[in-house]
Amino acid sequence: MLLQWQWRSAVIRALARCLDSLIESVYSGFMKLVVQIQLIPDTESARKLRESVERFNEAANWLAGVAFDQQISNKIGLQKIAYREVRERFGLSSQIACLCIHRVCEAYRRDKSKRPKFRSHSAMSHDIRTMSFKGIDRVSLLTLEGRVIVPFLLGSYQAERLPQRKGQCDLVLRKDGKWFLIVTIDVPEGSPVPVTDFIGVDMGIARIATTSDNAEGHCGQPVERIRRKHNIQRKRLQRKRTRGAKKKLVRVSGKEARFRRHENHCISKTIVESARRTGRGIAIENLEGIRGRVTARGGDARNKLSGWSFQQLAAFLSYKATLAGIPIVQVDPRNTSKTCSVCGHCERGNRKSQAEFACKHCGFSANADWNAARNIRALAVPCNAARTGQCRSGIRTPGS
Repeated sequence: MLLQWQWRSAVIRALARCLDSLIESVYSGFMKLVVQIQLIPDTESARKLRESVERFNEAANWLAGVAFDQQISNKIGLQKIAYREVRERFGLSSQIACLCIHRVCEAYRRDKSKRPKFRSHSAMSHDIRTMSFKGIDRVSLLTLEGRVIVPFLLGSYQAERLPQRKGQCDLVLRKDGKWFLIVTIDVPEGSPVPVTDFIGVDMGIARIATTSDNAEGHCGQPVERIRRKHNIQRKRLQRKRTRGAKKKLVRVSGKEARFRRHENHCISKTIVESARRTGRGIAIENLEGIRGRVTARGGDARNKLSGWSFQQLAAFLSYKATLAGIPIVQVDPRNTSKTCSVCGHCERGNRKSQAEFACKHCGFSANADWNAARNIRALAVPCNAARTGQCRSGIRTPGS
């Protein structure tokens, strides 16, 4: 009897391994992205959606207390002790209650030292049982009062990606009253392109990004004027401290975030297209600890450093390059700004100013950001050969 049980257990484990390998083979070569779709509900549908979102998050806060008190992060365990009560207490449907339990367990699992808290208008989860698309311009969503059919706006980018949707979606109510559906999609990665050369990308304060091909860099004076305008407007509104000024600050912050996002999209798209056209990879600096490495003297310089999302730019570069099949590697940026990209001489005195580089050994002079981008490009070649994604510290001289 014992041998028979052991044999059955071995068969089950073997089948599980085969299933895991099958799933991995099916989904390898895909990357997950999100598509944002704006919903256009009428007044009655918006009321039903709002009440459902508020009830969902009210239930999530109660479940978070149960999960924290009982120290339960497994959704099956939490469902056994709280499923019936959460349905009776908050009037949720069966599937919405399960989705709420799943959302709470995900939040609690991230940090078990504190109880998760959900805002009244936090995102509400939907899956194929509570949501379905009707044609190309409408979606059916389950609410506390039954299903509502809501039209939505769909751009060409969203229309191209939407058939590849996968898994759950999130219903989001923004502060400006607009409704959005955040859809997860599986996008096939591009065929890997073998490369022997790279485009080096240096990120900084004066220039958001400078490539080893272009000494002019991206985002010059036009973007700096807009950034400065937002900064001055934000300071003026913060000094007023009135209710109207606070509302205006919310609108300004959203506008500023959209501006940064748009510029990062444009920069990353330009760099990836240049790499694809010339058959090269992309080398970027490892951004870990960038705010500690970059010196920002003065209030305006500090605002430049904290007012731009370098991590977002790196993320956009990464996913756009992956979709195009272009390899992207990170290199250690130490000494790239004070090392000569021609002779390899490294000295602090080589960096004459923020914008000017002049080698004291060979006399080579150039824009400092462009010189750093050339050094990043040189470091990427051994990194690509090792396929590690990280590089040793120091600068590889041209002759080595």
